[in-house]
Amino acid sequence: MSATAAPAPTIPVAYRPGPALVRWALILALLALWEISARYGDKLFIAPPSAVAVSGWTILGDKRLVAAMTQALWELVVAFLIATSVGGVVGLLIGRIRIATAILQPIVLFLYSMPQAPLLPLFVLAFGIGPASKIAFGVSHGVFPMIITVAAGVREVDPALLRAARSMGASGARTLWSIVLPSAGASFFTGLRLSMSSVLLGVLLAELFVSQAGIGYYTHRYADAFQPAKLLALISMLAAIAAGLNEMCRLVESRVNRWRA
Repeated sequence: MSATAAPAPTIPVAYRPGPALVRWALILALLALWEISARYGDKLFIAPPSAVAVSGWTILGDKRLVAAMTQALWELVVAFLIATSVGGVVGLLIGRIRIATAILQPIVLFLYSMPQAPLLPLFVLAFGIGPASKIAFGVSHGVFPMIITVAAGVREVDPALLRAARSMGASGARTLWSIVLPSAGASFFTGLRLSMSSVLLGVLLAELFVSQAGIGYYTHRYADAFQPAKLLALISMLAAIAAGLNEMCRLVESRVNRWRA
């Protein structure tokens, strides 16, 4: 008779927290550090997160501020749609057509490398001090990242797929729709995210220097009056809007690119 083998001892596996848990723990730690340092620091220039949250709830009761944020959001969405539409078309031309690459790419790279903040007075002279100048300035910030990323994605399309499409008699439009756009989808959505951040920067810069009653006015007002809680609350709201729009882009990207899995 053979003796029954004893079961092997189990070795406990060390617990490893997931990335989400670590991320939230880091955020809470930073908020706690901010709260402590703000309470024992100079209250004239910094406010604790608890005071910022209270001030955020308070300023939301200001109907003029809510109207200014709605106006800024409208300007941001319009500028983003224009920048991504124009940038997507120009990026496709640069990525697909050699003569367009030779003509347009040096111009795009030159304009993208220029600092645009000093050019804001020119936008004000051309479009006035209303929403048009802020939208145009946002477009000027967001269109170039879209062009560059889309053009780079189109160039990375597998040449074997393009040759196969030509050999099967596919038209240019069919090749663009069935091969080029799906293959360049990742670059397209990367361009959307970069364009969103750049458009937001352009619109807010224009608001800061041009606006007489918008977000820029309230930013200057809270800063000049040494009200850091309200200023940080306003900045947090703008950051939340940017994060929400970026998350929308991510959700659309995950839905459109499900076929890659």
